[in-house]
Amino acid sequence: MKNVFFGLMLVFFMIVQSGCGVRSIPMSKNEVDARLAEVTNQYKRRADLIPNLVKTVKGYASHEKETLEAVVEARAKATSVNIDPTKVSAQQMLEFQQAQGSLSQALGRLMVVVEKYPDLKANQNFRDLQAQLEGTENRITVARQRYIEGIKDFNNLVTVFPTNIANNLFFKYEKMPQWNVENAEDIKKAPEVSF
Repeated sequence: MKNVFFGLMLVFFMIVQSGCGVRSIPMSKNEVDARLAEVTNQYKRRADLIPNLVKTVKGYASHEKETLEAVVEARAKATSVNIDPTKVSAQQMLEFQQAQGSLSQALGRLMVVVEKYPDLKANQNFRDLQAQLEGTENRITVARQRYIEGIKDFNNLVTVFPTNIANNLFFKYEKMPQWNVENAEDIKKAPEVSF
């Protein structure tokens, strides 16, 4: 009788543990970390692509030196801000977003230059690099969207019943800061170009 009772308690405990967040909370945390790594990977891809773009454009647009230098400077700043996905804070995320926002703004100015000077578009290399840059921006958008969803899912696990009980008992994870475009002023501003 004692063995049957022990067996039933063991089965009950396993059922409760499987649905209470003991596995899902750490898995969700790992998923958020992976998604943040993908966001930074896409920003790195963009940062690697920009020197080639700038080099190609320089040959055709030496009169737009200021815009190109702004892109190079923004790229340098964006690549100097690193975040550790395992120890990300709201302040680190804000600094990272602002650096990436400055780069986005500089690239926007560069694209306006391209629109004003159609002969730049005629160069096949530039068009190829422009298409890659646009593709990269789309990848960044998708990666950020997935990261935002991952944080939402994780935050739900650590704050919503019944998985929040397991979090409070075993893990004590805090709610993660969400990607916040509102705080990144440079992302909100439209690029301004004057000649």
